[in-house]
Amino acid sequence: MNFEKLLNEKKIEKIEKTNFDINQLEKDLEFSRKSLEFNNYGWVMAITYEIVLKASNKLMNFLGYRSIGKEHHKNTFEFMNEIDIDTGLITFFNKIRVKRNNFIYREADKVSKKEAEEIINKAEEFVRKIRTFVRKIRT
Repeated sequence: MNFEKLLNEKKIEKIEKTNFDINQLEKDLEFSRKSLEFNNYGWVMAITYEIVLKASNKLMNFLGYRSIGKEHHKNTFEFMNEIDIDTGLITFFNKIRVKRNNFIYREADKVSKKEAEEIINKAEEFVRKIRTFVRKIRT
């Protein structure tokens, strides 16, 4: 894990390390899954994306960093790529970042139920992998 490039590019900055607790995110994921019942899949995507972003930020803070700048969401995923938890999932959620941005700010990009379910499933996997990563580095 080398974050020097991101630090030099002013995409992240060092901060005091924080405790790592993502227990609330499990409840948030449950809420996201239950939200499928309302058939508003764009918002399910947006909520689930925020959960993934929050999990990533909690990991960053635990390691003593935070993303900064106008593109702080994008910078968060660049940071996550340096950790190498699962590049496929990070690439997936970076694409969801763009789709969510279009949904929120341009009211574009329709989301199907199948896609919303896939986003939730991958978010659950992502949170598990972050939890496992933290357990490994704590021991």
